[in-house]
Amino acid sequence: MNAALSVALDGIDVVALVTNVPGPVAAARLRALGARVLKVEPLRGDPLQAAAPQWYAALTADLAVERVDLRVAEACAAIRSRIDRADVLLTAARAGALERAGLGWAALHARAPQLIHVAVVGEGAPHADRAGHDLTYQARAGLLDPPALPRTLIADLGAAERAVTATLAALLARARTGVGTRIEVAIVDAARDAAAPLRYGLTGPHDALGGGFDGYALYRARDGWIAFAALEAHFAERACTVLEVERLERDALVRAFAQRTVGEWEGLAERNDLPLAAVAGAGDG
Repeated sequence: MNAALSVALDGIDVVALVTNVPGPVAAARLRALGARVLKVEPLRGDPLQAAAPQWYAALTADLAVERVDLRVAEACAAIRSRIDRADVLLTAARAGALERAGLGWAALHARAPQLIHVAVVGEGAPHADRAGHDLTYQARAGLLDPPALPRTLIADLGAAERAVTATLAALLARARTGVGTRIEVAIVDAARDAAAPLRYGLTGPHDALGGGFDGYALYRARDGWIAFAALEAHFAERACTVLEVERLERDALVRAFAQRTVGEWEGLAERNDLPLAAVAGAGDG
């Protein structure tokens, strides 16, 4: 990260009541931007630690982490005191759970008008209480190709970045007004926006970036797979010369790419300024 960005939030205190993926990713990002972050976990810990211990360790490496039972009055009061002195409260819980802990927005704002609350939720009203996870949000957005599971958590990660953006925007607004605000970030909205290229006819099965243009596709090399993305005319013309084909047509490209190894193609692409890369993890399957 640029050194200037690493101190952008110097002096900003964040209390993060977050587990799983979107909240912890956002908390780690805010810490990387210079904020002091306290991550508050339930006594049983963050489920992410058991599911992906190395990722959890990376995300919490520079954070202060405390495990607290918010059902205990004294513990809850201590956390509320920390929150009242903070600049930002980042949460990833349903509104009802926060209300029961005395962390509803009305009470928070009355006690600490400077506080910013960024709430990562699954869905906003009228479905705020509907259960869900990245998989179900991707399903609603049309991003799944059954029976395959998604290769990454695009809805969760998109929501995490939105939470960081919301925090920065709220801090800027507070600098002008002196008053904090509450911003809700819905994971389902992040999934819907991630699906925009599909929804608008760019990445569907026969769309330009979904198989409709042979110059933007995956091809098998002698020992693995490569991703080829010669979209612009100058890339397409140069690719025809390097591959010794008349046009970027699938049958000709299949034959051409099969003649060399992935490493050889990557070398040729680098020397000739072509958008081509090995498909990591694909092997010779």
